[in-house]
Amino acid sequence: MKTNIVVVACVFPGLMMFSVSGIASSEFQQWMQQQSMGVEAQKKEFQEYKDKRDKEFTDFLKKNWKAVDIVKGEVADEVPKPDVMPVAPRTPEPVEPVVKPVVVTVPEPEPIKKPETVPVATTQGKRANVDFFGRQVVFYYDASLRKKLNPIINNEAVSDYWSALSRVEYEGLLNQLNEQKRALQLNDWAYASLIHKLAEAIDNHRRNESALLSWFLLAKSGYKARVAFNSSDIYLLVPSKQEMFDISYFTFSGKRYYAVEFDGSRQQLGRVYTYDGEYPDVTKDFDMHVTPVVASNDKDDRRHLSFVFEGKKYNIDVTYDRGRVKFLSTYPQLSLDLYFGSGVYKVTATPLQKQLAAQMRGMSEQQAVNFLLRFVQTSLKYETDERQFGEENYLFPEETLFYPYSDCEDRAVLFAWLVQSLLNLQVIGLDYPGHVAAAVHFSDDVGGDSVVYQGKRYVVTDPTYTNANAGMTMPEFKQFKPTVINY
Repeated sequence: MKTNIVVVACVFPGLMMFSVSGIASSEFQQWMQQQSMGVEAQKKEFQEYKDKRDKEFTDFLKKNWKAVDIVKGEVADEVPKPDVMPVAPRTPEPVEPVVKPVVVTVPEPEPIKKPETVPVATTQGKRANVDFFGRQVVFYYDASLRKKLNPIINNEAVSDYWSALSRVEYEGLLNQLNEQKRALQLNDWAYASLIHKLAEAIDNHRRNESALLSWFLLAKSGYKARVAFNSSDIYLLVPSKQEMFDISYFTFSGKRYYAVEFDGSRQQLGRVYTYDGEYPDVTKDFDMHVTPVVASNDKDDRRHLSFVFEGKKYNIDVTYDRGRVKFLSTYPQLSLDLYFGSGVYKVTATPLQKQLAAQMRGMSEQQAVNFLLRFVQTSLKYETDERQFGEENYLFPEETLFYPYSDCEDRAVLFAWLVQSLLNLQVIGLDYPGHVAAAVHFSDDVGGDSVVYQGKRYVVTDPTYTNANAGMTMPEFKQFKPTVINY
């Protein structure tokens, strides 16, 4: 009797626990099912919103086009540059009082994550291999993204094209693009270039279809991209936070939309049809600032440079990243302050800084600046952009070290970066009619020509005036008051 009671007492709590556990499990499953249904409802609602948004935009595209005359892009400086730069008259090197040696520093490369492609997370769909300035990037996409444009180009054809793309599974491709943008540390221009190269791969390099797919993917990525067309061509149009020069554009609501090409070429459009409106929820204008790692592919080349300073010959080996130089060549022409303020990739920056810094140890501040002037003035060959490229073409520092020739603004940008990074002195650009130089704010008293800017005296330093020292202005520009380029 006693035993039976004990058994019942032992079994009953177990039954209670099982019962409670069963109820809890059932409630949990019910809760999970509700959550799942809620997520599915949200997905459905969002999909319906996207479908509605695309339908409304498709309807908008069918009827809101008008003819506009594209404005020819402004030219940064229409005054022709001299074909040959003068050589400064030989003068004794300045006798300087005994001063403490200049402090030369080689900036430690900031710890940055190396750009690298993201492994492909999916192999569903059709494969596209993209050569992104020497770096191979793989994408998988819905084959239905490859559409053939109606040969008669009009608003109906463009509207139908957008409508067809919006019904394709494109979200997975957008996710892949965003992952690569993050991993490769792409700025806006590089991301748009990646999209364009991908669109060309998908559309077998058909120009009009590639432009339309680029427009679609940029808009879906949040950029204010638009298109224009004439009887034969589709043009991609994007707004920029910075002015682009010599690029055709049109203006809506005070904002310029530039007809860009991603190979560095420029086109004259004439009369086209376009629309005044944005795809819903897009917010981004292009920011054209160049970051120090964008489009690097770690395939470097070398170039040997030599020059003479104070009777001694110096030999410098320059390293540059081929992919980055190729990428920079696609850039539209921008305001000079962006070139003066651009970052330099560490593969180029650090070895060059170390070599120059080692030679400047023990020099005075003025000597060190003259040393850097002579390096830029005489180790690089001068030629106008018109002769080298057939058009005006501002160069970033890495491009100046790569191309066989450079002109005044290219040298001023390179020189300014060297002085700031190695000597920690403030530098401004000087913009004369048809010529660009620089000026340095010395901590010591240095004579010669100068300009006063924001209460500080900057001594003229011209990295194109061959053999000229700090304080010497090229004779034909002494009569002009230069515009200051502050960055």
